[in-house]
Amino acid sequence: MACVTQRPDPCPCTSGRPMSACCGPVLADPRAAPTAERLMRSRFTAFATGNDAHLLATWHPATRPSTLDLDDGRVWTSLDILGTTAGGPFHTEGTVEFEAHFRDGRRSGRLRETSTFARVDGRWVYVDGI
Repeated sequence: MACVTQRPDPCPCTSGRPMSACCGPVLADPRAAPTAERLMRSRFTAFATGNDAHLLATWHPATRPSTLDLDDGRVWTSLDILGTTAGGPFHTEGTVEFEAHFRDGRRSGRLRETSTFARVDGRWVYVDGI
């Protein structure tokens, strides 16, 4: 009988890494995001998996909505990071430009945004996007 090695589940953020080595630690503890991009990836994964608690926990208190109503019919399929400005381990602010791809039934679409992030109490949070 042949030995079959199972590959770990790939992270929904399409980094090519397993969830346990990519967004999993940040979903478990948002303070684990060393950069704005890593937080952005975890937020995409939260949208893809319906984790509204993570989305709210990683939103800046000044811009965070009181509730979220995620669209159950939308399936987030991939994430492309187009660019970053600052947002590193030694910065207090940063931006991440991205394109997130989705399906709504038979219709495919994409969301392109430049998100602004800031550090609050030492951890990255999402401020807003344009």
